[in-house]
Amino acid sequence: MNHGTTRPPADRTAPRAARRVTARLRRTAADTVARLAGDRSDRSGSPATATTRAARGTTTAPTAHDGTTAAPTPCGAATARAARAATAVLALALLATACSGGGDGGGDRPDGHGMEYKAGTLRVLASSELADMGPVLDEAAKATGVTVRPTYAGTLDAVERIASGEADKGYDAVWLSSDDYLRLRPDTARKITDETPIMTSPVALGVRPATVARLGWNPAKVTWSQLHRAVADGKLTYGMTDPKRSNSGFSALVSVASGLSGAQSALTEQDVTRATPRLKEFFTGQKLTSGSSGWLATAYARRTDVDALVNYESVLLSAPEKLTVIRPSDGVVTADYPFTLLTSARPEAKAAADRLTTYLRTPDVQRRITETTLRRPVVAGVRPASALARDQRRELPFPGSRAVADGLLDAYDNTLRRPSRTVYVLDTSGSMGGERLDRLKSALAELTGDFRDREEVTLMPFGSSVKQGEVRTHTVDPASPKAALDAIRADSRRLSASGGTAVYSSLQEAYRFLGKAPSDTFTSVVLMTDGENTDGDPASAFDAFYRSLPAEQQRTPVFPILFGDSDRGELDHIAALTGGKLFDATQGSLDGAFEEIRGYQ
Repeated sequence: MNHGTTRPPADRTAPRAARRVTARLRRTAADTVARLAGDRSDRSGSPATATTRAARGTTTAPTAHDGTTAAPTPCGAATARAARAATAVLALALLATACSGGGDGGGDRPDGHGMEYKAGTLRVLASSELADMGPVLDEAAKATGVTVRPTYAGTLDAVERIASGEADKGYDAVWLSSDDYLRLRPDTARKITDETPIMTSPVALGVRPATVARLGWNPAKVTWSQLHRAVADGKLTYGMTDPKRSNSGFSALVSVASGLSGAQSALTEQDVTRATPRLKEFFTGQKLTSGSSGWLATAYARRTDVDALVNYESVLLSAPEKLTVIRPSDGVVTADYPFTLLTSARPEAKAAADRLTTYLRTPDVQRRITETTLRRPVVAGVRPASALARDQRRELPFPGSRAVADGLLDAYDNTLRRPSRTVYVLDTSGSMGGERLDRLKSALAELTGDFRDREEVTLMPFGSSVKQGEVRTHTVDPASPKAALDAIRADSRRLSASGGTAVYSSLQEAYRFLGKAPSDTFTSVVLMTDGENTDGDPASAFDAFYRSLPAEQQRTPVFPILFGDSDRGELDHIAALTGGKLFDATQGSLDGAFEEIRGYQ
C-alpha cells in the first residue's frame, strides 16, 4: 500500500485529482444540467471521509435518542415507496429549475461562477443525493427568509473546488455527506467552519430476500465476517459505487476494512495490511461498479445474478425493489450531512446559515426529513421514520490520516478490485478530421494517466468499418506500467480520419472481440462518435445481434459519448439496450466525459 497521497507510478505524470478538476471545470452549465436532471444519484466523487469522529470530539456519529444505525428491516410498504418516489420527482424538477437559472435570482451557473452573494440567499455546494431535500428547503425559505441556491456535485469535485479557492468565490457553505476527508487535508480544513449535522444515514447492504433466506441469515445479527465468508464461498455477490467517485463507495470500503481488520480505533496502515487477504476475497464478490447510485440501481435491476447492493440505508429503503437492509451488527460507517460554513463567507451569510440550521433541527422539521428521505434525525426526542429500526450500531473507525485513506483507495484500485477490460470504439471517420480528432487525441492522452494496474485497454478506431490494422490491445502490468501507457499514448497519436461512420457494425465487432467476458473483470464498451450511422448495418441489425448474444455477453454495457453532430436518439437507444449510460460532451469537454466514465469501469 502506498504512503501519503495516492499517486500513480512515476510515468503517470499528471496528478489524478488535478486532472479530474480540470476536466470537470471545462464542462458548461448545459452539460451539468443534463447530467443532474437525468440522474438522481450520490455520485459523490471521492472519499468524503477519513478522519476519526473522535478527532472532532465525538466517538460516534450524531444520534437520535434511540441510537444511530438500526438493525435490518425489509423496505417500507409500497405506498411509502410511491410517496418517496413522488418526492424524488419533485426534487429533480426543483434541481433542474435551479441549475437552469430558474427560481430566485435566476441566471446563476451550476458550476458556481457568476453566483454573486445576495442577501437572504445561501450559495451551497452540496452532495447530489441532497436533491431530495428540495421540498424541505422550500419550506425553510418561507419560514426563515433564507433561500438555498444549491450546486450539486460529487464530493471529490467539492473538495478540489474548496482546496483550489474556487469555492471562496462562488459559495457560502458546503453540505456534503461528510466533512471527514475535508478535515484531513490542511488546504481544505482551514477553509471550513461551523459544522452543523442535520441528519444521518449509515452505509448498509440491501439484499434480495430470497438470498437472505437461502443463506439462513437473521438480518439483525449478520457481521462483516459473515458477509466476507459468504462472498469467499461464492454464495453472495453485490454492486457498489466507485470509492474514488462516490462517498457511499468509500464509506463501504472503510466499513469492510475496519470490520475485517478488527480495528478498535482509527484505522491504520497495519490494520489494512492485516485485512488485505480477506479484503481481496471480499471484492471478488463485486459484480457491479458505478460512478453513481442512480445507474447502479438501474443496472442491479437488470442483473438477476447480483444478490445485493451496498449503499446508504436511505437509498436502499427507497429502492423500487424490496430489499432486506442489513447493517452489520459489529459496526457501520455513517454519513452525518453537516451543513458547513466556509471561512470566506460574509457575516450576513453566517447569520443566514444559523437561521437555516436552527430551523432544520427543529423537531417538526426533523420529523419531516426522516419521513420523506428515510434519513435519521439528529435531535433527541424525534423518532426515526417507521421504516427505520431502532437498534444501535457501533460507529466503525475511519482512517486516522489522509495517508491511510488514500493508501486504502490506491490498494482498492490497483490490487483489491476486479481489473477493468474495456474496448474504446472510436469514430475516426472523415468528419472527425481537424479539431475534433485533435480533441479526441488530447482526451485519450489525458485518460491514459488514469488507467489502473492490471487494466486491459483496446483501442478500436472505425470509419466505414473497423480499421482492423489499427486495433491495439494493451494490459497495464503492475510491475512495469510505463510500457503499456506509453504504447496507448503512441497509438492515440497515430489516429487519422477517413471514411464514413459505421456505428452499429463497429459495435458488433467490439462484442465479437470481447467474446465471453472473463468472470473476474469489469467489462465494458465505450463508444465515441461525432455523427449518425451512415455505413454498415442499421440499428435493427445491431439490436438483433445483441439480443442473440448469450446472457453473459449481454451483461457488457455500452457507454456512448455524445459528441459533435452525433444522434442523441441513436446513442440513447444503444445505452438503454445494453444497460449502459449516455455521457454528453457536446456542450463540455471530451476528456471530462471520458474521465467520468471511469467510475463505471
